[in-house]
Amino acid sequence: MDITGKIIAVLEPRSGVAKASGNPWKIQEYVLETIGEQFPKKMMFSIFGEDKIQQAAINIGDEVVVSFDINAREFNGRWYNDIRAWRVSHDVNNGAAPAAQPYAPAGAAPATAAPDPFAPSNEKDDLPF
Repeated sequence: MDITGKIIAVLEPRSGVAKASGNPWKIQEYVLETIGEQFPKKMMFSIFGEDKIQQAAINIGDEVVVSFDINAREFNGRWYNDIRAWRVSHDVNNGAAPAAQPYAPAGAAPATAAPDPFAPSNEKDDLPF
Protein backbone atom coordinates (compact mmCIF):
# COMPACT_ATOMS: atom_id res chain seq x y z
CA MET A 1 0.00 0.00 0.00
CA ASP A 2 1.09 3.60 -0.54
CA ILE A 3 0.28 6.83 1.27
CA THR A 4 1.36 10.39 0.48
CA GLY A 5 1.84 13.01 3.15
CA LYS A 6 4.01 15.35 5.13
CA ILE A 7 6.22 14.20 8.01
CA ILE A 8 5.04 15.99 11.18
CA ALA A 9 7.08 14.09 13.79
CA VAL A 10 10.26 12.03 13.97
CA LEU A 11 10.27 9.94 17.13
CA GLU A 12 13.35 8.88 19.07
CA PRO A 13 15.02 5.80 17.57
CA ARG A 14 15.00 2.56 19.55
CA SER A 15 17.72 -0.05 19.43
CA GLY A 16 18.74 -3.26 21.10
CA VAL A 17 20.24 -6.68 20.66
CA ALA A 18 18.28 -9.70 19.41
CA LYS A 19 18.01 -12.38 22.12
CA ALA A 20 18.25 -15.32 19.74
CA SER A 21 21.07 -14.18 17.44
CA GLY A 22 22.82 -11.48 19.44
CA ASN A 23 22.67 -9.14 16.44
CA PRO A 24 22.05 -5.42 17.06
CA TRP A 25 18.85 -3.83 15.68
CA LYS A 26 17.47 -0.31 15.28
CA ILE A 27 13.98 1.01 14.53
CA GLN A 28 12.84 4.57 13.78
CA GLU A 29 9.21 5.78 13.87
CA TYR A 30 7.68 8.70 12.00
CA VAL A 31 4.27 10.38 11.94
CA LEU A 32 2.86 11.33 8.55
CA GLU A 33 -0.15 13.59 7.91
CA THR A 34 -1.98 13.20 4.60
CA ILE A 35 -2.10 16.22 2.34
CA GLY A 36 -4.76 17.47 -0.05
CA GLU A 37 -7.71 16.11 1.91
CA GLN A 38 -10.53 17.97 3.62
CA PHE A 39 -9.89 16.00 6.82
CA PRO A 40 -6.19 15.03 6.91
CA LYS A 41 -5.35 11.75 8.62
CA LYS A 42 -2.27 10.87 10.64
CA MET A 43 -0.38 7.59 10.52
CA MET A 44 2.66 6.40 12.44
CA PHE A 45 4.99 4.07 10.54
CA SER A 46 8.36 2.56 11.26
CA ILE A 47 11.54 1.72 9.38
CA PHE A 48 13.58 -1.22 10.63
CA GLY A 49 17.34 -1.35 10.14
CA GLU A 50 19.97 1.36 10.53
CA ASP A 51 20.95 1.21 6.85
CA LYS A 52 17.33 1.65 5.69
CA ILE A 53 16.78 4.53 8.15
CA GLN A 54 19.81 6.36 6.77
CA GLN A 55 18.79 5.60 3.17
CA ALA A 56 15.29 7.06 3.73
CA ALA A 57 16.78 10.30 5.16
CA ILE A 58 13.43 11.55 6.50
CA ASN A 59 13.13 14.93 8.21
CA ILE A 60 10.23 16.88 9.69
CA GLY A 61 8.43 18.77 6.92
CA ASP A 62 9.40 16.36 4.13
CA GLU A 63 6.61 15.41 1.72
CA VAL A 64 6.97 11.73 0.94
CA VAL A 65 5.27 8.70 -0.58
CA VAL A 66 5.53 5.76 1.81
CA SER A 67 5.06 2.17 0.62
CA PHE A 68 4.22 -0.03 3.58
CA ASP A 69 2.90 -3.34 4.86
CA ILE A 70 0.55 -3.81 7.81
CA ASN A 71 0.88 -6.64 10.28
CA ALA A 72 -0.76 -7.32 13.65
CA ARG A 73 0.83 -9.04 16.63
CA GLU A 74 -0.40 -10.19 20.02
CA PHE A 75 1.28 -9.32 23.32
CA ASN A 76 -0.18 -10.19 26.74
CA GLY A 77 -3.65 -10.76 25.32
CA ARG A 78 -3.79 -7.48 23.36
CA TRP A 79 -3.33 -6.97 19.65
CA TYR A 80 -1.18 -4.23 18.11
CA ASN A 81 -0.81 -3.05 14.50
CA ASP A 82 2.64 -2.63 13.03
CA ILE A 83 2.95 -0.42 9.95
CA ARG A 84 6.37 -1.10 8.45
CA ALA A 85 7.66 1.01 5.54
CA TRP A 86 9.62 -0.82 2.88
CA ARG A 87 10.17 2.16 0.58
CA VAL A 88 10.11 5.94 1.06
CA SER A 89 10.18 8.24 -1.94
CA HIS A 90 10.76 11.98 -1.75
CA ASP A 91 9.36 12.30 -5.31
CA VAL A 92 5.76 13.25 -4.50
CA ASN A 93 4.76 14.36 -8.05
CA ASN A 94 3.09 17.58 -6.91
CA GLY A 95 1.21 15.96 -4.04
CA ALA A 96 -0.09 12.93 -5.95
CA ALA A 97 1.01 9.39 -5.35
CA PRO A 98 2.46 7.60 -8.37
CA ALA A 99 -0.05 5.71 -10.45
CA ALA A 100 -0.46 2.16 -9.26
CA GLN A 101 0.83 -0.49 -11.61
CA PRO A 102 -1.18 -3.71 -11.71
CA TYR A 103 0.66 -6.78 -10.46
CA ALA A 104 1.53 -9.35 -13.09
CA PRO A 105 3.85 -12.30 -12.48
CA ALA A 106 6.96 -12.42 -14.64
CA GLY A 107 6.25 -14.01 -18.00
CA ALA A 108 2.47 -13.62 -17.68
CA ALA A 109 0.49 -12.62 -20.72
CA PRO A 110 -0.94 -9.09 -20.63
CA ALA A 111 -4.43 -8.90 -19.18
CA THR A 112 -7.32 -8.52 -21.58
CA ALA A 113 -10.49 -6.65 -20.77
CA ALA A 114 -13.41 -8.78 -19.60
CA PRO A 115 -16.44 -8.74 -21.89
CA ASP A 116 -19.26 -6.43 -20.84
CA PRO A 117 -22.25 -8.62 -19.94
CA PHE A 118 -24.65 -5.71 -20.60
CA ALA A 119 -23.32 -4.76 -24.02
CA PRO A 120 -25.75 -5.32 -26.93
CA SER A 121 -25.02 -8.44 -28.95
CA ASN A 122 -26.32 -10.18 -32.06
CA GLU A 123 -27.04 -13.42 -30.20
CA LYS A 124 -30.63 -14.68 -30.20
CA ASP A 125 -32.22 -14.26 -26.77
CA ASP A 126 -34.64 -17.12 -26.07
CA LEU A 127 -35.63 -16.00 -22.58
CA PRO A 128 -39.40 -15.47 -22.14
CA PHE A 129 -39.00 -12.10 -20.37
